[in-house]
Amino acid sequence: MRYMLLIYTEPEADGSEMSEWYEYTRQLQEAGVMLGGDPLDPVDTAVTVRSRDGETSVTDGPFAETKEVLGGYYMIEVDDIDQAKEWAAKMPSTRYGSTEVRKVMDVPPM
Repeated sequence: MRYMLLIYTEPEADGSEMSEWYEYTRQLQEAGVMLGGDPLDPVDTAVTVRSRDGETSVTDGPFAETKEVLGGYYMIEVDDIDQAKEWAAKMPSTRYGSTEVRKVMDVPPM
């Protein structure tokens, strides 16, 4: 099963733990569970796009004001949600942020 590990951190996270992230990524790769993953640019580079009644609006920033912001993601393939939660718990950011674990929906081919 495929799972997204959505990483939420403080907006001002300074990246001082990059070596820990490299090690975490290496562990995922060596375990053969990593399908992909990337950090995201800072939240002040985000835009939100909405279309309502044929009108499109674009605003600067994320959709909602929150203490934590989406900082990146990993997509992994493991046997079950328990294994996905175990990998999420090993992330460096769990000491100060949170990780949302979501199963990727299997959509039949069209």
